[in-house]
Amino acid sequence: MTLTISEARHHEMRARRLDRLSRRELQVLRLIAQGLSNAAIAAELFLAGKTVETVCSSIFRKLDLHPSDHANRRVLAVLMLLREDGIL
Repeated sequence: MTLTISEARHHEMRARRLDRLSRRELQVLRLIAQGLSNAAIAAELFLAGKTVETVCSSIFRKLDLHPSDHANRRVLAVLMLLREDGIL
């Protein structure tokens, strides 16, 4: 697959955004990608529910995903992850 310069830059920008995430944030994002709720993530990682909320907020902030009535930030974050992993 050959990328145009514009597509390559866009890919690099996405990759750099995910590089901003800590190991814990990536771990939580991968569990979100598996369809887990915040409560299920908290149980899986032995964390308080509030801690998971804080981690999710940090993920959204670092990925520049602002609250919107038109888009689901969890889905957008997972799409970024899947694109970086080469799944999409």
